[in-house]
Amino acid sequence: MNFSSKLIEDAVAEISRLPGIGKKTALRLTLHLLKQKEPVTTALTDALIKLRHDIQYCSICHNVSDKAVCSICEGIKRDKSLICVVEDLPDVLAIENTNQYAGLYHILGGVISPIQGIGPDEINIASLMKRIESPPSGQAVVEVILALPATMEGDTTSFFITRKLKDRGIKVSTIARGIPVGSELEYTDEITLGRSILSRIKYSAE
Repeated sequence: MNFSSKLIEDAVAEISRLPGIGKKTALRLTLHLLKQKEPVTTALTDALIKLRHDIQYCSICHNVSDKAVCSICEGIKRDKSLICVVEDLPDVLAIENTNQYAGLYHILGGVISPIQGIGPDEINIASLMKRIESPPSGQAVVEVILALPATMEGDTTSFFITRKLKDRGIKVSTIARGIPVGSELEYTDEITLGRSILSRIKYSAE
């Protein structure tokens, strides 16, 4: 792209660094911001700077937070005997949006991947074990739900955590993996279809 302004070129270059945004989209966003009143652009800039400087990570579950302990870990209506283990923040948001889970979370910040040089010590497994041994709330953890990616790395991480919890008397479960609603069997991959058959549930007409 050829730009008549170095300032626009620099703005496009920075915005296009964001995931899923190409140069053309970045240019549209830049020109849009340029046409807005100055307070609009300034508000966006201030919000991003404040986000970068003031954001914290929960000392218990590693979720993003405005303070040392996030609102989920502090929630009085949360079932503190349940911990759902996820890879990263978007997974927490996805589960929360279902309104079907009222326990706590633990964000690993990644999954075990020997190929990428990521071992158990590089993700938040040690802090998971610590909070299970000494629950911050004082309430014992009864079940750990593994909600990790359906990949080889995700399965490796689940296996590792399960082995670590084997002799602790804690129930370890995993989210169901099956065929999405509205999809056709012929277009479902063999691994997903096979797991769906193996983990089939009783059908009730009631």
